[in-house]
Amino acid sequence: ENRPIPEPGPNEVLLRMHSVGICGSDVHYWQHGRIGDFVVKHPMVLGHEASGTVVKVGSGVTHLKPGDRVAIEPGVPREADEFCKTGRYNLSPTIFFCATPPDDGNLCRYYKHSASYCYKLPDNVTFEEGALIEPLSVGIHACKRAGVTLGSKVFVSGSGPIGLVNVIIAKMMGAAAVVVTDISASRLQKAKEVGADFTIEVKNETPQEVASKVESVLGCMPEITVECTGVQACIQAGIYATRSGGTLVLVGLGPEMVTVPIVNAAVREVDIRGIFRYCNTWPVAIALLASKRINVKPLVTHRFPLEKALEAFETTKRGEGVKVMLKCDPNDQSP
Repeated sequence: ENRPIPEPGPNEVLLRMHSVGICGSDVHYWQHGRIGDFVVKHPMVLGHEASGTVVKVGSGVTHLKPGDRVAIEPGVPREADEFCKTGRYNLSPTIFFCATPPDDGNLCRYYKHSASYCYKLPDNVTFEEGALIEPLSVGIHACKRAGVTLGSKVFVSGSGPIGLVNVIIAKMMGAAAVVVTDISASRLQKAKEVGADFTIEVKNETPQEVASKVESVLGCMPEITVECTGVQACIQAGIYATRSGGTLVLVGLGPEMVTVPIVNAAVREVDIRGIFRYCNTWPVAIALLASKRINVKPLVTHRFPLEKALEAFETTKRGEGVKVMLKCDPNDQSP
């Protein structure tokens, strides 16, 4: 609250923040102070799922003006390296990323950001939808990496926010059937709400038994598995479940070392792919939202003003609902 309002540089914009979603990584940094090699060494502003209104533009900015409503892509390359040149800027080792140490996030009243990574929202796309483009982008990137296409049979492991956006995008990209697993019945109900064709509540089954259930409800083994939990047993189930010649995409992040049936995957030519965040997804997501081809509104289950941020984080930590959204501007009554 006591920070001075930042001044935008020539290619930056100053934003009055509106909606900021809380991500599991935000909670993890808050609780544990690190994720892998990213360690919090100094006080850090959280938040990277965000939208806001432009209040000031730098001298070199021509595509935005004060009053524009924008969604913010949190990852900005610091240099035009080989990854940027090939269109995979998310892999740039020097990338700036909101709320990844040591870079501050945007859970605040005013925030400045690279203008090139702020995307104007059409009038029929709300601030909340704009903030949800960040998790939605994970689904877009994962499903593209997986090769989801017309008629695909898809297994999504995990029905948290990222699992749900993968369901939405897989269906949008032409998947004929999507089955979702989770240990939570309420989360599986939400998966049904956003378009899952089948759900399986996992209890004490072995990974092989989970794979067998997936095959049973689909009527075949899925060509594509999108693993969104990072849990060792779920990764194992993903390998066993995926059809020979198919693709397993690892989205969820768990322990650095996991034991998996790699020979099973190898001899059946199951491709295992990773993803790191996303790239080139904001224009796609905005087009989908503006055309009303997808509906992400059911994902937001809790809303808090910025003054109640701690309560919002506690709610997320307890696993209540799906997506918790913070509203940063107390004077703005728009949706």
